[in-house]
Parts: sequence; structure tokens; C-alpha cells
Amino acid sequence: MKKLTEAVLFVIIAIGVGISGCAAVEVAETSLEGTKINTYLIGEYMSASSAEAKLKSAGFEIIANYKSIKKGTTIVFTDAALKAEGAKPSRSNIAVMRLFVDEKEKMISITNPIYFGKAFMQEEYNHTIFNAELEKINKAFPGLSRSKDEWDFDGLAGYHFMIGMPYYKDIDEVGEGTNAELLAKAKSYKKGKGFIFELKLSETSTLVGYALSKRTSKFVKKIGRANAAILPYCFTIENGKVTALNAKYYIAISYPLLDMNGFMKIMTIPGAVIKDYEKVFK
Repeated sequence: MKKLTEAVLFVIIAIGVGISGCAAVEVAETSLEGTKINTYLIGEYMSASSAEAKLKSAGFEIIANYKSIKKGTTIVFTDAALKAEGAKPSRSNIAVMRLFVDEKEKMISITNPIYFGKAFMQEEYNHTIFNAELEKINKAFPGLSRSKDEWDFDGLAGYHFMIGMPYYKDIDEVGEGTNAELLAKAKSYKKGKGFIFELKLSETSTLVGYALSKRTSKFVKKIGRANAAILPYCFTIENGKVTALNAKYYIAISYPLLDMNGFMKIMTIPGAVIKDYEKVFK
């Protein structure tokens, strides 16, 4: 019965998402209300090493270099401003941005700080901070274009699929203990094979990049490699608990144009994500 209910919800969700897709609209510099914000910034292909060099020259810190899909690499990066925002309670996910180097399609894709900033910070969103991040990226990578993936700026803070489906705040809790114990478990599980990075944000909060199982991570291939920057998945160790963005929320916010067929292909993935992490902290 539970699987049937989830299947029905995914169909309804997908229909809603598919209907809402629209063409790109120019974003005003002074007011974003009533505009659409692109999810990613698209650029000409370059090697991962070249992309890292450009990020470093712009003042960013490289956190990880991860093979997110065949012939594709995700570079996880941050800076002081992002870490400061991520150090705020329940805001750790905004501490990093991602750059995807697609060796197959010969392009790069960078997460838009304004899009994810508004989605993950909600009422705490500070446009001055995230617009400055966008300017740093644009300066380092001249000529970036907007992705087709986009969403209304006004709707990002309260984004969810539909009534009864998760918001940003509806996180999944997958472990409990002291911060030190939880971090040790993450590093020791299967001899640390899945451990990708840790980013300490405060005395009580650490963001951890952790590989999903090989089978679970294939969802990116099924619904679109262009947005493979979604991997590596992250969880947060904060105040004695391990939490992760609800996968139904995180996948949808990262693939805002996903249609019904796409959702149906990955119907079991949200549950699989939780199971992957519960094994680490059992």
C-alpha cells in the first residue's frame, strides 16, 4: 500500500512539474520578484584541472573532485561567505557550490548561487551575499549562459512538489550520537570507501560529502546527466544528529523540469538514499 501511494504521488507530482515549465526570462538586477531563476550556469567545456584553477583564482576553495557519472566530474567548492551562511543552524547545505565537467557532452555546468541560496536559506536569504558569489563565478568563467532548468524566484523559498510533499525543512534523520562518534562512523564504514569530504562549519556542525551506493547513484543517468552536480550527496552532522535533505525535495529542486516519465523512473530512489545512509550509522 505504501509503495502504491508513493507511486500515485509521484505521478501527480510529475504532472504538476511538467505543466509549470516555462521559457527563460531575463532577471532584473535590482528586484528578482516575479522573475525566473536558472538552476545552473552553462559554459564551454574545459578540463577539471582547468576549472579548478579558475575557481581558485577567483578565491574559491576546492573541497572535492568526484566522479559523479561516467565521463563526468563534479568539483565541490566553497569560500568564506558560503561557509558563514552554512554555519547557521540547519543551513549547512548552502556551504558548497558545485561545478560539473561533462566530458561526454563537452560542457560545464555550475550551480547558481542565487537559485540555491534562495531555496536553502529561505527567509534568511541575503541577496547581496549570493549575488556577489554569482559575480565571482561569472568573472572567473566569462560568457556563461542560463540553463533551461529554472524556477520562479518567489517560489524557491517555499518550494515543494505539492500538498503533502516535503519542503526544505522536512529533513531525514539517519543517525544519532555525539558529533565525534558520528563522524568516526562515516569515516570507518567500509573502510571509508564512501567518504568524500568533510567541511567543518562550526563547533556543532559539519557537512559531509558521501557517496551513495552504486545502484542508488544511477538515478542521475536515468533522468539526465546534465544535472549530475547533484552528486555527491551530502549529510550534516549537527548537534548530535545526522540529517540529509529529503531526496524527494533535493532531486526535484535540482531537476525542476523533470517530467512524469522521469519521476516514475526513479520512484524508489528517495527510499534507497535513506537506506544507504542508515547502514552507515546503524
